Amino acid sequence: MRPRSGMGIPDLFRMFEGEWPFGEHHSMRMETFTDEGAFVVRCELPGVNPDEDIHINVEGNQLKIDAERRHEERAERYSEFYYGSLSRTMLLPASCNTDDINAEYENGVLTIRIPRRETEVSREIPVARKGK
Repeated sequence: MRPRSGMGIPDLFRMFEGEWPFGEHHSMRMETFTDEGAFVVRCELPGVNPDEDIHINVEGNQLKIDAERRHEERAERYSEFYYGSLSRTMLLPASCNTDDINAEYENGVLTIRIPRRETEVSREIPVARKGK
């Protein structure tokens, strides 16, 4: 089956940006990279009030970002903007120091910086013989 004319691979991925059929949350666009010894997560969140509408939680090595873009009432309105809840959860690399995370919001982009540990935490686990 051939795709409709004008529908390429990027358009196919955009289909998944809409409302997920199994829940209320929409996904947010994100990028990750390493910069100056820190793991950096950046999310596109235009039109969001960072003081009230962005919530970041970390549990173990799992980072969860929730945000809400509030609907504005306007007469004779046409909009392709999404209003409502946005959510993203990701596993952080094991080398991240989740005790010292900072986040800032500028020009519609949320940037989260997580420093990396100097050394990997590693230990050998002894194996016990059963029955002895």
